[in-house]
Amino acid sequence: MLNRRKPGRGETRCVRGPLAWLVGRPVRHVLILTGCAVLLAACESTPRTVQVVDRSTTADKSGGSPAATAGREASRLADAETYVVKRGDTLIRIALDHGEDWRDIAQWNSLADPNQIRPGQVLRVSRPGTSRAPAQAAPADNGVAEVTPVAPPSQSASRPLDAPAPSEPAATPAPAPAPTPAPPRPADPAGERVEWAWPAGGKVIENFHETRNKGLDISGTPGDPVLAAADGKVVYSGSGLRGYGQLIIIKHNNTYLSAYAHNRAMLVKEGQAVRRGQKIAELGSTDAQSPRVHFEIRRQGKPVDPASYLPSR
Repeated sequence: MLNRRKPGRGETRCVRGPLAWLVGRPVRHVLILTGCAVLLAACESTPRTVQVVDRSTTADKSGGSPAATAGREASRLADAETYVVKRGDTLIRIALDHGEDWRDIAQWNSLADPNQIRPGQVLRVSRPGTSRAPAQAAPADNGVAEVTPVAPPSQSASRPLDAPAPSEPAATPAPAPAPTPAPPRPADPAGERVEWAWPAGGKVIENFHETRNKGLDISGTPGDPVLAAADGKVVYSGSGLRGYGQLIIIKHNNTYLSAYAHNRAMLVKEGQAVRRGQKIAELGSTDAQSPRVHFEIRRQGKPVDPASYLPSR
């Protein structure tokens, strides 16, 4: 058996390992070397500073002025040739909102599967080589104040300052305010003008409203004919747009589309040429509370009031 005992007074315990070399060294050497080791350890444990750039949001991280940020955002929104896909978008909806055929947009963007578009994806929505004016361009902030023109002076006859004032006539009741006129219809180039006709013979049960209703709703009996409102080509015939039921979209030229929703049966196919007054569907109530045809006119993708385009009846 090994005889183990504690070291006596005056004896030194055998020290093994990395600190063995300290045994027998002068105290000042030990302190100096120990301090250096501590500094080296501190240097090794300090992390390097790495700049992290947050790319998870489109908010401005450059610290620029709000006006500069707003200018960049306005430029992006004013681009009428591209569109950034949002959650819930479909290619049919994007095409309708930009007045284009969804197959053209798929071709311009080399989409192998038109159903596979993702939020954040940038799509070209106008034909390559053409430039479309933005529908709502943001006004530029150039620091110039807008001056309201001064009204011309009154045409009433002048009189000397010391002349007596004419007697005032008896007060008459103010006339009733005239109804607000509809906004003027935009002028179209000669090659883009369309001769419109009513798509159905029923009564208008809901008028156009910019936020509540993007067209006219015309009542009828299930099976009543739905007619093409103008010459054109069918660019969509299906039920892929929620809220429209069985839907037909006709492209008339580079400016105008028309849409016919809630049909019971559709009688035309995509790519088919149609004439004004041709029966294209049977009136129905798909995705609607009652039998009707919901009719829209889109000018460069923006809904306009069909009553401003249709002939009086």
